Amino acid sequence: MTAPELMAEPVVVPPVPRRGIPGMRLFSLTAGIQRVTLIAGLALIGLFVIVALFAPLIAPYEFAQISDHGVDFVRQQAPSAQHWFGTSVRGEDVFSRVIYGARTALIVIAISLVLSLFVGVPLGLVSGYVGRWVDRVLVLFMDAMYAFPTLLLAIVVSIVVAGGNSSSFGGVLSASVAITVIYVPQYFRVVRNATVAVKTEPYVDAARVTGAPIGRILFRHIFPNVTQSLPVIITLNGSEAILTLAALGFLGYGIEPTQAAEWGYDLNKALSDVSDGIWWTGIFPGVAIVLVVLGMTMVGESLNEVLNPLLRTRRAASGGNDSAGDADD
Repeated sequence: MTAPELMAEPVVVPPVPRRGIPGMRLFSLTAGIQRVTLIAGLALIGLFVIVALFAPLIAPYEFAQISDHGVDFVRQQAPSAQHWFGTSVRGEDVFSRVIYGARTALIVIAISLVLSLFVGVPLGLVSGYVGRWVDRVLVLFMDAMYAFPTLLLAIVVSIVVAGGNSSSFGGVLSASVAITVIYVPQYFRVVRNATVAVKTEPYVDAARVTGAPIGRILFRHIFPNVTQSLPVIITLNGSEAILTLAALGFLGYGIEPTQAAEWGYDLNKALSDVSDGIWWTGIFPGVAIVLVVLGMTMVGESLNEVLNPLLRTRRAASGGNDSAGDADD
């Protein structure tokens, strides 16, 4: 399931009082394979975050280091005790680049998701609540952005933002902004559709009658009741952000290898090694991408089954029918 599929039928759910440890109630709502999937996904994400945060302590070498104590590393060396994942065509330690690549990915994901939320959510609230020409203009603009091919849009934005600068800061910033531009319309559409359904509720009318300012109405009364789907979209967008970042690096619009480690760029440079039987330069960055994307997707799917009221209703109805059938037997 992808984020766009979650936008088809926005459903507003009354807020549920929060008790106990945050997140434990969601965990208690899972069972069976769903709980196993959630735990496995959280474990993969937790491993990814830990590796990213402690990359300098875990990696034996710097991501662009090609020598140690004045002795150059052997290029394209197979995995060994000195280089667990082997070395690249430039002589870099593949294990170190995979570890540092997790840090680059985490930074890009964090920046892009935060920017997407800070831009898409307020615009969705304003558009859904104000309506009229403001809503028409914003919806038209967001639909135009959403209809644009995502990867092509990311490439164009990356070129414009980076301006030929492939430094660590410039590369991370361009990739983050490119991914942000892709995901802002998704958050906008989800929040806007939910706001349209919520703004006629009695508690919103009561706040409006008492003379509450628009800002208070939007963020105090409407915002808490239109964000049920955001955790699901955030996790799914996180996995898509990893793939977009890897695609940008693979196509040569990422970060220079001397500035930061990036899995997509390493995959691109490993293409020429495949025909020579050198498998380790490409398989380890590829496995890292797969594991992170898998973890985020598993968490997103599990959260969707818990938070989506349509799925909960269907499961409850299915369970009731099964119980009735057993009673008839």
